[in-house]
Amino acid sequence: MKIHCKTKVLDFTAPKVMGILNVTPDSFSDGGKYTALDTALFHVQQMVSQGAHIIDVGGESTRPGAASVDAAEELDRVLPVIEAINARFDTLISIDTSKAIVMTEAVNAGAELINDVRALQDIGALQAAAKSGAAVCLMHMQGQPRTMQDAPEYLNLLGEVKSFLSTRVDACIQAGIKSEQILLDPGFGFGKTLKHNYQLLDRLNELNDLGYPLLIGLSRKSMIANVLDSTTDDRIAGSIAAATIALLNGAHILRVHDVKQTVDAVKVVSALNAYKEQ
Repeated sequence: MKIHCKTKVLDFTAPKVMGILNVTPDSFSDGGKYTALDTALFHVQQMVSQGAHIIDVGGESTRPGAASVDAAEELDRVLPVIEAINARFDTLISIDTSKAIVMTEAVNAGAELINDVRALQDIGALQAAAKSGAAVCLMHMQGQPRTMQDAPEYLNLLGEVKSFLSTRVDACIQAGIKSEQILLDPGFGFGKTLKHNYQLLDRLNELNDLGYPLLIGLSRKSMIANVLDSTTDDRIAGSIAAATIALLNGAHILRVHDVKQTVDAVKVVSALNAYKEQ
């Protein structure tokens, strides 16, 4: 299985690690740490040297209750960083956004993957993504970031997630995005209770029935903290445990804060899979 980005191809003979770069003041785990260009680039260098295959740049927090950011401010945050990463590193750049204009300008600056928590549902997003030539990641979310955790309910969790993602895939194909350009994300923590999140993790492999690579974001989220009763900075072991379960259940890309530890987990799971195939 492969994903075709604008100029690069991701081969999933082994799972890939996506390093998170939030250039925001208010992201739940690392808000404010990488808003300066030099600190952002130093962090990118660290993540790439530790084995990150993709750098995911985000300029607007989507944590519950986060304030919205207008397009101009989001562009001011992400474009200098994307341009600098593109000039200095031979790595795949992802733009974490839902806004059409940010997608367009980010791809023009060097991004090759559009990672959208709203699955290209905002005005003009689907058309902008199709025109850009970038790969896309479609995420499931019940509700909106500001209110998604108020009281999420499902009659059939897996069925509803699969149905939504299938509908958005169909919309992408109709808009001209090729099937080999599409990734799917079940949206851990986005309109899901603690129970929902662990049900999704347990049954993750069922989403592979859709036929698209799965991008999984579990790193340091509240589903880890609520089990461990820990602070944001003390969730690494729990995050790696969840990432390992995701890998065993069919994840293709892990979106993480802690690259080195996750790369180690990928190597161990890959060794297990290679042994099983002998």
